[in-house]
Amino acid sequence: MGRFAIKGLLSRKLRTALTAIAIVLGVAMISGTFVLTDSIDQAFDRVFGEIRQSSNAVITGRSAFDITEGSGVTEPTFDEALVEEVRALPAVEAAEGSVDSNATQLIGDDGKAVVSGGAPNIGFSIADGDSEFNPLTLIEGGWPSANEVAVDKATASNEGFEVGEIIGVQAEGPVERLRLAGIFEFASGLSIGGATLTGFDLPTAQRLFGKVGKLDEIAIASKPDVTPEELVAQVEEILPPGTQVKTGEEQARADAEETNEFISFLQTFLLAFAGIALFVGAFVIANSLSITIAQRTREFATLRTIGATNRQVLGSVLVEALVVGVVASVIGLLLGLLLAKGLFRLFDAVGFTLPNVGLIFEPRTVYVALGAGILVTVLASVYPGFRATTVPPIAAVREGASLPGEPLDALRGNVLALVLTVVGGLVSVLAITTTPGNTFLSILVAVVGLILLIFGCSLFPSRTLGAIVSCALGFAAIVYGLFVPGLGTTSVLLWIGVGVLLAFFGVARVTTRLIPALATLMSPIARWAVFVLSLLVWPIFTLPYWLLRRGVWGPGGALQRVGAFLLGALNPIVLVVVLVMVVVRAVTRWQPEWPVEFPGVVPDRVTSNVGRENSRRNAQRTASTASALMIGLALVTLVATLAAGIVQTFRGAVDDLWKQSDSDYAITAQNNFSPIPTDAAKAAAQTPGVTSVMNVRTGEVRAFDETIFATAVDPTARELIALEWKDGSPDVLANLGEDGAFVDDGYADDNDLEVGSVVTVTFPDGTTSRFVVDGIFDPPTGGSPFGNITISTEAWDARVENPRNLYTFIAMDGDVTEANTAALEETLADFPNAKVQTREQFIDNQISGLNSILNILYVLLALSVLVSLFGIVNTLVLTVFERTREIGMLRAIGMTRRQVRRMIRHESVITALIGAMIGIALGVVLAVILIARVEFIDFAFPTTQIIVFVIAAVLVGIVAAIFPARRAAKLDPLEAIAYE
Repeated sequence: MGRFAIKGLLSRKLRTALTAIAIVLGVAMISGTFVLTDSIDQAFDRVFGEIRQSSNAVITGRSAFDITEGSGVTEPTFDEALVEEVRALPAVEAAEGSVDSNATQLIGDDGKAVVSGGAPNIGFSIADGDSEFNPLTLIEGGWPSANEVAVDKATASNEGFEVGEIIGVQAEGPVERLRLAGIFEFASGLSIGGATLTGFDLPTAQRLFGKVGKLDEIAIASKPDVTPEELVAQVEEILPPGTQVKTGEEQARADAEETNEFISFLQTFLLAFAGIALFVGAFVIANSLSITIAQRTREFATLRTIGATNRQVLGSVLVEALVVGVVASVIGLLLGLLLAKGLFRLFDAVGFTLPNVGLIFEPRTVYVALGAGILVTVLASVYPGFRATTVPPIAAVREGASLPGEPLDALRGNVLALVLTVVGGLVSVLAITTTPGNTFLSILVAVVGLILLIFGCSLFPSRTLGAIVSCALGFAAIVYGLFVPGLGTTSVLLWIGVGVLLAFFGVARVTTRLIPALATLMSPIARWAVFVLSLLVWPIFTLPYWLLRRGVWGPGGALQRVGAFLLGALNPIVLVVVLVMVVVRAVTRWQPEWPVEFPGVVPDRVTSNVGRENSRRNAQRTASTASALMIGLALVTLVATLAAGIVQTFRGAVDDLWKQSDSDYAITAQNNFSPIPTDAAKAAAQTPGVTSVMNVRTGEVRAFDETIFATAVDPTARELIALEWKDGSPDVLANLGEDGAFVDDGYADDNDLEVGSVVTVTFPDGTTSRFVVDGIFDPPTGGSPFGNITISTEAWDARVENPRNLYTFIAMDGDVTEANTAALEETLADFPNAKVQTREQFIDNQISGLNSILNILYVLLALSVLVSLFGIVNTLVLTVFERTREIGMLRAIGMTRRQVRRMIRHESVITALIGAMIGIALGVVLAVILIARVEFIDFAFPTTQIIVFVIAAVLVGIVAAIFPARRAAKLDPLEAIAYE
């Protein structure tokens, strides 16, 4: 039976290939994700390893709690005199102090700050270029001395910097013009992504970074006979308060900790989309196998006649699935390498360049990707395999025999269905609510429970009842995960994941009952949508394509054909296509389709009606095909609806905060989110016409045993921002003083705060201060520029080293005018990383980051839509095989090739529109539930995006029908009628 199964696959190469594509894409996503994240991880490990390779121990400032990079605060510095004390220790061979900054901007020749999306701009000191602690190698020039700078090779190349020229550098103060002394790279030549690296001698770096007389760290090399642990023990004896020492390896791991968290998140994020693609692929495979098994009824009946048992028939189907799964998974595994390269380029395109040392292909990638692909393929084939076992031997001699029924019919019953559903639910709940050895085990047990749940819902005698139960349980799980307090992140995600999958299954199952009505509803929409799109492309593509083919292969005199060819050649793209066809015809036996009727665009009601009836004929098949597209569009719609809500809510919040205030302009960093030096605001305050300036400082602090974002404001906030006070008044903003604070009402409720309450706040340097709550405000739904706790800038600056502004708001005489804008931009010319914006520009710039994230999400979700497209292609190709004799009869009674193509296309577009309608509706429902849980988002219907999605669905239907329609149109009527 194994040989029989393999020979059968080889005899159905096209059908096998189309079925395998879904798995290829899903496995490629898994493989590409692992290759991408492993490559990034390896690159970061090498970066941190090279930086610390000569350090046996490292002294750094010790913050009172873990600080997030780029939060606006940094670890405390310490006195540079400590270096000499360290060098005097008997175990120390060498020691070198350094300072660094993650906000050191290079200024390009255009006068703008050099930025690459969210990549860091790192500045650091190079005390001695020849030091063993220096991981860099000079490419050109020399190491920097006083008032000089050196930059990395990639930045110098991108910006056209040359050794000896004067370039701008901005750190804590205004731009300074320094001589470019040299260009360097890491000794190993590894790429650092989009980050810019800027080196200075130690005194220059201390001055630029506002750390004169201070150090951020000391690298230490021990004498040959001293272990790192012995070195650390000696150093600890002389450490002043606020510092710590670690071995070089420990410090490298600490440096990599935050990047490892990012890589872990990125891996989980991308694997989720791979899972979506495989889930959609499972629909495609199950549907494709069901169709092929129905078409092979007489084949299976013949096997039964010559003695094949049910087990052997089932085994042959599973062997076919196993072979397809293995081959498709291996192809997907290798394709993942190309996908990883594509993902690197995608992140580059959105300004998020990642470090890269080449693609890393770990053994784990192989067995996880292959295992997932093979498992999904085999599981998706189990039900079609059982259907094959229901074929009776007598079907071998029947004309047009079909499967007698579903294999689960004998098991169906409310009692068994209810038992399995309850057991599956209990297993899922157990997996989510308990804490096993690791998250993977939770997911595995939850999957087992989910399978039992789905199987139980499938056993209800009423398909509608089973679908209702599945949907009800799915939405209940989603609501529970979102609204029940105290759940961990893993539990919330598992509740939502199980709930969404159950909801998808239930909706897909009930769709079968709705197909006749939906097909009737969508038929005129499909007909006129295709008409409008055909009308748009007719003069651009359709007509030139016809003219060129007539010029090459058509009838008529030479003059007519040359004229047709020249008119068609006005579209160079179509010309290239036809020339390729000419070459292919010359070197192969392929013959172009000609004669071809003059292209028309008017809808053909007869073929539309036949296409509609074809989609209604097998409701389950149409529903399964549409469901694959439904899943992708549901998730795309969910994302679009959330994005529309965020944008609308954010705009409303800015309007609420500004509408009754005097603010005219905002100043932020060029990338819109990084804190910037306070000197920029001080310079802006000197601009003629400025009447008031309000700064919002930001950073992490600790209160009530948790790390939170806190902010600080100037007294001028009273006039420049409008808050809705729950307890207090605008005067609170002007009178915070040394120990006053205000909080948002959510934070006040969580910690039982009221006006007069005392909040103890710990700052990064370990300083602890008590602040009295003077007011409680109700932030707008879209958020506010303030953290949980806000104090005065006076109190903040006294406790935070090198404070930074997140936002600066400015009021000017005459409000927003071209003259005022120009004056501010001129004043801030020495601060190129600071950006002047009006209210609308501020809103658009803050939203731009969201748009970049959305573009990544849409690209990743497009993979599931692509899988569903191939699912539609596969279904149509298989139905063409199935209806070969029917199509031959239609051709015999006068249906033209064009009408055959239109019939297939109409069926395809109806299927796509059904999937789109259900998917969009389900996506909106899921978005409404999620928005109800998220306090800072209001619902907004994404009208424009929905229209785009519907048009995209029509295009998917048209594209999916091209190959099957052409194949059907080429059938010879007589051969088709005689087809067995």
